[in-house]
Amino acid sequence: MLEWITNTISSLGYVGIALLMFVENLFPPIPSELIMPLAGFTARANPDKLNFFGVFFAGVVGSVAGALVWYYPGKFLGEQRLKRWADQYGKWLTISSKDITKAKHWFDSQGSKAVLIGRLVPGVRTLISVPAGISNMPLLPFLFYTTLGSAAWVGLLTYSGYVLGSQYELVDKYLAPVSKIVLGSLVLAFVVWVLKRRRKKTRH
Repeated sequence: MLEWITNTISSLGYVGIALLMFVENLFPPIPSELIMPLAGFTARANPDKLNFFGVFFAGVVGSVAGALVWYYPGKFLGEQRLKRWADQYGKWLTISSKDITKAKHWFDSQGSKAVLIGRLVPGVRTLISVPAGISNMPLLPFLFYTTLGSAAWVGLLTYSGYVLGSQYELVDKYLAPVSKIVLGSLVLAFVVWVLKRRRKKTRH
């Protein structure tokens, strides 16, 4: 996979970076934790071919475009149809109806800011667009929070690769444990929210 990512960036430049980030949002197994650090390293090693800000902009554009692809099925197909589709075909994208349910519950607990926070969490960042669409979140706020979250994520990865240079792969190595901690914290926060709601219902 690394060779394919490298060849795409080398041959297509900014278009290749945007394309990779677009595909990464559709197929979670393709890691942005490798795409953007490698692009950042390439900008440092070959400044005549790529520059930091161009790499950053291309990554954000691709990421937001990919998020829209998940937003519209949620908006027009609805939760139940998407769940049935995920159970039938989701294995090709490594998603299931349970993943959609979890994302929907988390979105309901966090509101619009879930889109912003979700774009910063691997494993959540792809699917957070689905409940936003299901909940009929207006397009402009969705684009605003998605762009803001994507810019923060892409900027962090690009800058890390630019600074680390040829050791850009360390970004994925050290970010993976941190991502798990963040994801675990979000799950814990969601569980606490559910328990609080149940207590309130019991009191009433």
